[in-house]
Amino acid sequence: QVQLVESGGGLVQAGGSLRLSCAASGRTFTSYAMGWFRQAPGKEREFVAAISGTGDAIYYADSVKGRFTISRDNAKNTVYLQMNSLKPEDTAVYYCAGRPSAYGARLKEVYDYWGQGTQVTVSS
Repeated sequence: QVQLVESGGGLVQAGGSLRLSCAASGRTFTSYAMGWFRQAPGKEREFVAAISGTGDAIYYADSVKGRFTISRDNAKNTVYLQMNSLKPEDTAVYYCAGRPSAYGARLKEVYDYWGQGTQVTVSS
C-alpha cells in the first residue's frame, strides 16, 4: 500500500510559478512510476505529466510542455511538479498518482494510488 500526500498548491497570478510536491510512503518508491493529473470544475481528470521509477522516461501533456517540469527524488520518496508561466486555464485540483510499474502512463485508469489533491488557482 502506498499513501500519497500533495502539497504546494495556492493562488498565483498569471505568469507566475508554483512547485507541487507529492510525498509517498513505503520503502519501494523506485518501483513506482508517478504521474500528475488535474481536474478543473465540470471537466474530466486529465493527464499532466508522468515519470518512470528511475526518472529516465518522462511524458508531458501538450498543454504544459515547455512550462511544467516533473522530477523525483527517490531518496526522499518525493515527486515534484515545477509549474512556470502559469495561465488561468491551469486552474484545477492537481493530483499525484502512482502505479507499480517501471514506466508512467497517460491513462488515469492504470494508476492504483492517488493523493487527496491540491488546489492551484491562477488569476488573470
